Amino acid sequence: MKLLTRSRLPRVDEPIEVKALVLDWAGTTVDFGSLAPARTLERVFAAKGVRVTDAEIRAYMGLPKHVQIARILALPRVKAAWREAHARAPGDRDVDDVYENFVPLQTECLREYSRVLPGVPEAVERFRGRGLKIGTSTGYPREMTDLILAWARKEGYSPDSSVTPGEVGWGRPQPFMIYENAVRLGVYPMAAIVKVGDTLADVQEGLNAGCWSVGVAATGNLVGLSEQEFGALPPADKQERLRSARAELARAGAHFVVDYVAELDAVLDEIDRCLKAGEANEAAV
Repeated sequence: MKLLTRSRLPRVDEPIEVKALVLDWAGTTVDFGSLAPARTLERVFAAKGVRVTDAEIRAYMGLPKHVQIARILALPRVKAAWREAHARAPGDRDVDDVYENFVPLQTECLREYSRVLPGVPEAVERFRGRGLKIGTSTGYPREMTDLILAWARKEGYSPDSSVTPGEVGWGRPQPFMIYENAVRLGVYPMAAIVKVGDTLADVQEGLNAGCWSVGVAATGNLVGLSEQEFGALPPADKQERLRSARAELARAGAHFVVDYVAELDAVLDEIDRCLKAGEANEAAV
């Protein structure tokens, strides 16, 4: 497994090994293609008379949902469409209104899309066999995360810690959900934590926390297809989508990129090798 970038590697002051993972939810461990938030936002904006594209929605995926809605409304094309539909530019009250409509519809969509991804329960058990603790961070609020936690538990995936933006006052790309996971899991230093997620905001969250940051390509936001849609692609199209997603995650600063969480084992081996060899220190100075 190749280390993609040596910029912003975690600082290591003594030989350590990886102690914990902080995993994203939609597009990483559940909801192949991160479809639930994308489909919900399409419907919510359509109900307001404004069409938003999949690309416009996915550009801000991984951020807290209220922030994501505000960013979408600030896009020039969307702002113009809103003005045409409502005879005025969107404001803060419109962000709040769209979010209030988003919450109940998203809860319905979660039931349809939030299946645990193939191989995740088995992979998490392997990670625990290495002595790792499992935390999570998300762009979802607590009430939605609790629903996903309950459904995931029935399918064999139950993390040790779950943190949402509202519990720390900030969402991605700020690092505070990872810090809170570190507190709850009792894990330090930050260089012993690996953040794993499918969005650019996930990657930045890990970097800002001083963690190792690993991007997930195939199941996530940057490919943006269901498992069935992805599997039905011609081989050349599938490889092109993967190549593009991997490249975007690498450009965002991911130290490693995998296609699926179940492929993390080799990355963890390589991170442990780097930590023991002191390579993180050498790159950071």
